[in-house]
Amino acid sequence: MKLSRRKLLKFATGSLVWPATILHAKDTALPVPKSLPQAAFAAHTKGEPLVVLISLPGCVYCELVRRNYLLPARLNEVLQAWQLDVSNKTSPLFGFDGLKTTAAAQAQAWKVAFTPTVLFIGNQGQEIAERLTGIAVPDFYGAYLEQRLATARKAI
Repeated sequence: MKLSRRKLLKFATGSLVWPATILHAKDTALPVPKSLPQAAFAAHTKGEPLVVLISLPGCVYCELVRRNYLLPARLNEVLQAWQLDVSNKTSPLFGFDGLKTTAAAQAQAWKVAFTPTVLFIGNQGQEIAERLTGIAVPDFYGAYLEQRLATARKAI
C-alpha cells in the first residue's frame, strides 16, 4: 500500500503536538534494526524504501516526527520505518558492508549532524531521495515526507 497524501494527512491529524502532550518515547519508539541489509530487503520486498529516522533521546522534534508521521504509517503497514539513536555506541548493528557497527557510528558514516533526520535508503545502502533534516515548518512536514517517499519509490 502506497502512502498517499490523503493517508499521510489522516495519519498526521493533530501533528502540531506540543512537548507537554507528547507521549513518552518508549510508547512511540520505532523498532531498531539489527541488520540494515535485512531491514532494506524487507522494505524492498514490499516495494518500499528503507526509511530510517536518526534520532536522539529527549529530542522533542524527533518524537514529533516519530509519533505523528512514521509510527502511524508503520503500524498501518504503509512504511518500513526504523530508528537509530545517535548516542547508541554499544548495541551492535550490521551495516551494508556486512561488518558490525553501532547506530552512532552508522549515523556518523552517513554524515548525519542534526536530529531528527529521515533517510530514504535503497537496497545497497545508497540514499535514493533527499534526506529530510529537522522539522522547520511542521505544517508542511507531511508534504515534504510525501515528496521524498515518491522520489524514493521511483528509484526502487
